[in-house]
Amino acid sequence: MSSPHRSGDPRISVEVQAGDPISQSGVAGQLHPRPEITVHSHDDPNPPDVTLVVADAVEEDILQTLRRLQRTRATRLLLVVTEIDEQKLVSAVECGVLGFVRRSEATPDRLAEAIRAVAKGDGCLPPDLLGRLLGEVGRLQGEVLGPRGLHFTGLAAREVDVLRLMAEGLDTAEVAAKLAYSERTIKYIVHGVLTRLQVKNRTQAVAYAMRQGLI
Repeated sequence: MSSPHRSGDPRISVEVQAGDPISQSGVAGQLHPRPEITVHSHDDPNPPDVTLVVADAVEEDILQTLRRLQRTRATRLLLVVTEIDEQKLVSAVECGVLGFVRRSEATPDRLAEAIRAVAKGDGCLPPDLLGRLLGEVGRLQGEVLGPRGLHFTGLAAREVDVLRLMAEGLDTAEVAAKLAYSERTIKYIVHGVLTRLQVKNRTQAVAYAMRQGLI
């Protein structure tokens, strides 16, 4: 997503969303003195660069809020949370959250550091949460997706096989012969991959698979 930064203003616009007025005013009060940050006014029609969501835990109502923000606003998401488990961590990432800060560690300097990272599109995650996230991703791939022939990219194993053979220079007929499918099936698989990845042609699909380390 391109930065929603308004031209001519070097400061990062941040909107604070919290479930209670104390948290709302407390976090906003920490940000007001920062020269590189401006607290977004609800009257401003422009979207904020970063939306900071404060929560005790990542329950379904918070996930719904994150999904709505991801779907309707050109803003990047930062979550300040008291506690979070591995599965909810993955769910929040799927909702577009780029950064996490524990409420117990949410000093003005730490918040500003996280906001700057998220505004640039970089991830921001405490080291132990990063390890837990990677561990949960590995578990889901091994226990849930792998047995179904899927990858986190949403590509099935046979789709990856087709892309790999295409990357080796095989045409549709040769791929079909190699995998013991009909040419019509290969064309159907390729069409499905192009549609799912939202790319225009086979070359772009192969390039995507290579970037993802699938082939």
